[in-house]
Amino acid sequence: MYYKLLIALSLLLASCTTASKKRSVIKEKPNVIFIFADDQCYNTIGALGNDEVITPNLDKLVDNGITFTHAYNMGAWNGAVCQASRTMLNSGLPVWKAYQHQQKVYNKGKGVESSWAKMMEAEGYDTYMTGKWHVHLSAEKAFMNTTHIRPGMPKDTWNHYAMVQNFKDLEEGKKWDSYLDFMPVGYNRPLNADDQSWSPVDTAFGGFWDGGQHWSEVLRDDAINFIDQAKANEKPFFMYLAFNAPHDPRQAPQKYQDMYDVNALSVPDNFQELYPEREAIDNGPSLRDAALAPFPRTEYATKVHKKEYFASITHLDAQIGVIIDALKASGKADNTYIIYTADHGLAVGEHGLFGKQNMYDHSIRAPFILYGPGLDRGKKVDAQIYLQDAMATALDLAGSARKDSIFFKSIMPLAIDESMGSAYPAIYGGYLNCQRMVSDGQFKLILYPEVKVMKLFDLNNDPLEMHNLAEADDQQERVKTLFDQLKSLQREVGDTLDITSIYKI
Repeated sequence: MYYKLLIALSLLLASCTTASKKRSVIKEKPNVIFIFADDQCYNTIGALGNDEVITPNLDKLVDNGITFTHAYNMGAWNGAVCQASRTMLNSGLPVWKAYQHQQKVYNKGKGVESSWAKMMEAEGYDTYMTGKWHVHLSAEKAFMNTTHIRPGMPKDTWNHYAMVQNFKDLEEGKKWDSYLDFMPVGYNRPLNADDQSWSPVDTAFGGFWDGGQHWSEVLRDDAINFIDQAKANEKPFFMYLAFNAPHDPRQAPQKYQDMYDVNALSVPDNFQELYPEREAIDNGPSLRDAALAPFPRTEYATKVHKKEYFASITHLDAQIGVIIDALKASGKADNTYIIYTADHGLAVGEHGLFGKQNMYDHSIRAPFILYGPGLDRGKKVDAQIYLQDAMATALDLAGSARKDSIFFKSIMPLAIDESMGSAYPAIYGGYLNCQRMVSDGQFKLILYPEVKVMKLFDLNNDPLEMHNLAEADDQQERVKTLFDQLKSLQREVGDTLDITSIYKI
């Protein structure tokens, strides 16, 4: 098998690059299953230190595979961060170049041949996709086989567009009281312990219950059906399994709700009632994600949303367990690699924020697990990567040279030898024109250009990002170094925002 051969060669040769030249001797390509969650924060897996969340199957992946603890999404050009993340993932382009690609190529019905799925097909793979797509490209054209292609989020009783328009039409100076008058069902809740306006188990609210069976369970069945078909097929397969969960509406069956006691759950240590720059960074009540919970934030509402979020993750975890069991029963597991990640993280009360439209780790950092034959068991790699490295990694496993033509990097070298270090000296982040971020792994610099605010965090000593060091005299040289790194990264990712005209550093 490719990966076992690669490990053996790496012991004899000086680098993975040399080893990759030997791929011509490999006769059997491994199967690749990409499992993609939606809105899952990096710290919502039990085996990674969260003793409140129940994830037995993801725990097994962590215990028997390699976890990349610092996997980041690069940002987004609109509030639907998942769309940007998925466009980067399937095109291999960094955030602002991916946006231009969407506008100039995808929106004209072109670009399918350079998609991740088509690259895998070119390597002899039978490709399959089910679940959330949310890319301006036809999934049916990109993949050889598809089932139940889902939109960005399900239809339900909410009317987001009317909500936003009504909010914009409010008279100047009116905020919370007027806003609450027209909040749709499912938002701005719970107001208190007596608020029963919405239930995660009530199928009348639609959402993931639309069609009669929870969408996570539909995806499970779709995946098992394809695995059953693949048993008799000698071709390697590439499966793209994209769950909509645990994205809101955070719905899961009663069994999973009952696993959590809202009163026993903790409130985040970095909880705030109101984030001071919420409007300046487009995280005010007109942002859909932010509007899910009341303003100002309350500890009770935060715990209710956390309960529903965890229940959704545990339900998702159960479906993953059934899929892995089906893979093992098929006889294909010994030659199959699983890549598990999410399109970004999520704030559920941290810093007074709800959503993924900010540059804190809870919102831009996702779990990332590589599981399969020949891998070290239970290994943790702390080097910074992008979650979109999943594309290059799969292409690397497939033996494709096309991985070298895309922006993102294979993590296979790091999986073999962590001492090689990250392929990225620093990680970039950007959201609209109102947020920019750079992290060197120890320190993170966040900019809010519209209000000229700057924040610096020591991630080693302040992982919850609560103590801003940007004004400290002994940090000014560090601020300048990170600022210069950010400018360099802007050129790499196609970011045209002129931060030098805003910040005189």
